[in-house]
Amino acid sequence: MDLPRRRELLSVLVPFAELPRSAATAQAAAAVLANRTNRRGLARVLPFLGPAFIASVAYMDPGNFATNIAAGAEFGYLLLWVIVASNIMAILVQSLSAKLGIATGLSLPELIQRYCPRPLTYVLWVLAEIVAMATDLAEFLGAALGFHLLFGLPLVAAGLLTAVTTYSLLALQRFGFRPFEAAITLFVGIIGTCYLIEIGLARPSAGELVQAVLVPRINSDSIVVAVGILGATVMPHVIYLHSALTKDRIVPRNPSETRRLFRFELVDIVVAMGLAGLINGAMLVMAAATLYTAGAAAGDSLEEAYRTLAPLLGGAASTVFAVALLASGLSSSAVGTMAGQVIMQGFVNWQIPLWLRRFVTMLPALVVIMLGWEPTQVLVISQVILSFGIPFALIPLLVFTWRRDIMGELANHWATNVLALLTAAIVITLNLLLLYRTLGGEFGTPL
Repeated sequence: MDLPRRRELLSVLVPFAELPRSAATAQAAAAVLANRTNRRGLARVLPFLGPAFIASVAYMDPGNFATNIAAGAEFGYLLLWVIVASNIMAILVQSLSAKLGIATGLSLPELIQRYCPRPLTYVLWVLAEIVAMATDLAEFLGAALGFHLLFGLPLVAAGLLTAVTTYSLLALQRFGFRPFEAAITLFVGIIGTCYLIEIGLARPSAGELVQAVLVPRINSDSIVVAVGILGATVMPHVIYLHSALTKDRIVPRNPSETRRLFRFELVDIVVAMGLAGLINGAMLVMAAATLYTAGAAAGDSLEEAYRTLAPLLGGAASTVFAVALLASGLSSSAVGTMAGQVIMQGFVNWQIPLWLRRFVTMLPALVVIMLGWEPTQVLVISQVILSFGIPFALIPLLVFTWRRDIMGELANHWATNVLALLTAAIVITLNLLLLYRTLGGEFGTPL
């Protein structure tokens, strides 16, 4: 029996109310998919919203703060187009990941384990774990730094408080997926509101913003930060996670419902990723409008940015900045732990309690804090590591989603394959440019 047929049989044998998810949400979604409801507008879409908002948190984590603020403080609006281009790539990539889970009922790591040779599976697993650790390092450090800036706590104490808070967030999952999704969406709203306030205070030049988006430029000095932005925007660990979030959240009963479910998920992705892109752009714009004029040194670290905002825009701006950083760190750290669990369970069938995974992954961040390393530099380096991990998640995703024997009617259209291959080529090329630059090469004048 082929995989789509097994999914259809499972959906018949297992009522929605018995699935290990929110019964009310699943039943409402089933009625919409079967066209047995009078819901219209937002009420019709609402049961399908959630997975992309969880994934989107990773696109506005503390690593994004570090790279976007460094970019704005050092280069002004020069790299704003990189954020726009990266966000478009992120929407494409996350739609492929979500579609993979919907069509197959399996996550990307599970499909790799099923279809790839065992040695390759283990190699990809190790690389995915390295990426997950780099991600968690950035997220945990960011949350700790947020507590430190807001309340004046020593970084070690702030790190321990971060651990307790993320444990509490993860514990919400025992009540179903909706409470956790609601908490994450609340954090996204806090981050967005904070940056709306920051932009209002900074009052950037509209003409310069339009030019920065429409006239792409880059030079040898900005290439490391540009690749860091890419690494912070197209996130390997949520490529794995998003497929797991959609694989059994709502089970379609036939191919028509499968296609309809994917269309609703696309709405979720465009809204969530669009919001993440606006917030990322706001980070860079705020830094360019304030810190760039104050000198690049103001953006050397998140702490310097926090201190510099007060005399430039007032004390409220610094507080709002710290609140956004804290919300970003806490939410993304919880999501990162979920992604790590998906990676381990999917690749090698190992499952450990989330609290143990949280404990193990926070140790590197606590070591960095205790050694006194500069948090912002560690965050930027972690994003560069992430950019190198993207192809190892992206290429298997492309291979599986264009295979009709795996995806059925949701297999990629040829135009989607072209865009996805172009995205992969851009990512790999930028990584090669970064390697060349790191080894001493120069690009000379702006490209």
